[in-house]
Amino acid sequence: MGKKGKKEKKGRGAEKTAAKMEKKVSKRSRKEEEDLEALIAHFQTLDARKTQVVETPCPPPSPRLNASLSAHPEKDELILFGGEYFNGQKTLLYNELYVYNTRKDTWTKVDIPSPPPRRCAHQAVVVPQGGGQLWIFGGEFASPDGEQFYHYKDLWVLHLANKTWEQVKDYIYYNDVYAFNLDTFTWSKLCPSGTGPSPRSGCQMSITPQGGIVVYGGYSKQRVKKDVDHGTQHSDMFLLKPEDGREGKWTWARIHPSGVKPSPRSGFSVAVAPNQQTLLFGGVCDEEEEERLEGDFFNDLHFYDATRNRWFAGQLKGPKSEKRKRRRGKKEDLAGACEPESRGASAPQPLEVVSEVVTEDGTVVTIKQMVAAPGPVGQPQEEDEDGDGAEAAGGPEVGPSPRSHAMLAVKHGLLYLYGGMFEAGDRQITLGDLYCLDLHRMEEWKVLVDVDPETQEWLEETDSDEDSEEAESADGSDEDENSGEEEEEEEPPHSEVATERRRGQHAAQRPAEGRSPAPCGAR
Repeated sequence: MGKKGKKEKKGRGAEKTAAKMEKKVSKRSRKEEEDLEALIAHFQTLDARKTQVVETPCPPPSPRLNASLSAHPEKDELILFGGEYFNGQKTLLYNELYVYNTRKDTWTKVDIPSPPPRRCAHQAVVVPQGGGQLWIFGGEFASPDGEQFYHYKDLWVLHLANKTWEQVKDYIYYNDVYAFNLDTFTWSKLCPSGTGPSPRSGCQMSITPQGGIVVYGGYSKQRVKKDVDHGTQHSDMFLLKPEDGREGKWTWARIHPSGVKPSPRSGFSVAVAPNQQTLLFGGVCDEEEEERLEGDFFNDLHFYDATRNRWFAGQLKGPKSEKRKRRRGKKEDLAGACEPESRGASAPQPLEVVSEVVTEDGTVVTIKQMVAAPGPVGQPQEEDEDGDGAEAAGGPEVGPSPRSHAMLAVKHGLLYLYGGMFEAGDRQITLGDLYCLDLHRMEEWKVLVDVDPETQEWLEETDSDEDSEEAESADGSDEDENSGEEEEEEEPPHSEVATERRRGQHAAQRPAEGRSPAPCGAR
């Protein structure tokens, strides 16, 4: 081997050595970071003992640097938060909150439950919204020996009016209510009495014949542990109604409808039927784990009768010609899932039909399709005037496939359904089909626009860096088998981002500079 070959081999060896050293350093850094996270969690456990706001007059704060000092937007006060102090041997981090009255020249220490973890060198800004808010972003935490550092990327807001901390993890859920005056073109905030829905997104609202507003379902997230959130699909129901004899006054009341209730879900669609009943279609029920999010999509139909406070499953009778054939046939030959003798015994339950779809990339996706049990629309089974009931039941009707976030509209007694989405493996399939259903006859769905979802273009995200890393891994067989665990955290793949955007979906971000509240619920 010539000198040139030896130099090239030596160069490659040096590169491998440097790469191994970098991995060792990265592994050590990751271990140090885990130690710091444990220390931060310990301090948070101590902070969790604070259960109420305590304001204590005090001398000036201890010496510190890299804290934030902000002017209250409405009062003659300065707000000091966090910071650090080094005494020559030990580094101390703070998450204390102090208020300095510029007129009285006095200090007050304010202890508030659930504060941000201890930090220094963070960013802080105050805004006048909501009686004043102090926003905190990022910062740094250091080990006591000052040799290890953890950098935050979280966002917090201190509501100065009621002295509460709130962590903002890219979303804020609301449960406030606003009214828009069609004559004056102005918004006004309503302050209903009673207990209303918890803050959420994706809830659906509809009016009642009595002038009230029904709020059903929704979605929200809660922090279960560090950097891990758990989604909740709400299935509770509330009525917002005007108070008798008090103009402009409203009250909340939780209601518990009877009948065939929709299963828990989010992303469903609503419209108002000709008889002033609320119509609900489809949606998705998510099964969440820490690293997995899967959804069962629905295409069932439900009606809510506000006058009777009762849910009914939307049931199709089938075409008239098919109905006559079934009437002439023997009862024992009838197709359907409910036996005739079970009529009136209990409320009919939707049936589940499971089918498998194979996508272009070979992924096998299981789709659960909900098919309503037999019976007339909007009426209990025992009140069937035509006597069709179970006799009109056939196999699964042709109609919209399971989906969420479809568009619904009712015109001249016809329900129109357009688009929506469902997921097939890593693909998010956006639909563009159009269906129509006569709500008076309730016989069958009619296809107005039929679009094959397989023809939809789907561009897989490419990453040249991944390709190069795979090539390097194949070339360097002596690398650590667990090197994948030592790599820096990557952004989630496009499919996960899209899925998360769908789930959390109706809750949009609220920037630090604040924004005027939008009407009703989560933004």
